[in-house]
Amino acid sequence: MKIAFTTSGNSLDAPLDSRFGRARNFLIYDTDTKSFAILDNAQNLNAAQGAGIQAAETVARTGAQCLISGHCGPKAFRVLAAAGIKIYNSDAATVAEALQQYLDGKLVEARNADVDGHW
Repeated sequence: MKIAFTTSGNSLDAPLDSRFGRARNFLIYDTDTKSFAILDNAQNLNAAQGAGIQAAETVARTGAQCLISGHCGPKAFRVLAAAGIKIYNSDAATVAEALQQYLDGKLVEARNADVDGHW
């Protein structure tokens, strides 16, 4: 299974980014191979609008089945949910910590966006 994480870095020890659409990178972790890839999200980092929707489409193209981020706005939430991607919010300091929270069953699937648009 592939899990997408928002991050400003390029390793499992990198900080978990609290933003989804304007996160610097996405780390796509494969639980089967225990490997990961980094996707640059620079195109949306400074976008005037539409960052969440475009970022959600990028994550959906990776084949990720779930997303773990600090927060997720309403437009991105709708695109991710329509793609069948489960969304989890975490306040973990690092991607590795958020991954462990998920693997331990400590994260609850989000039912709605937890911030307003343009957050």
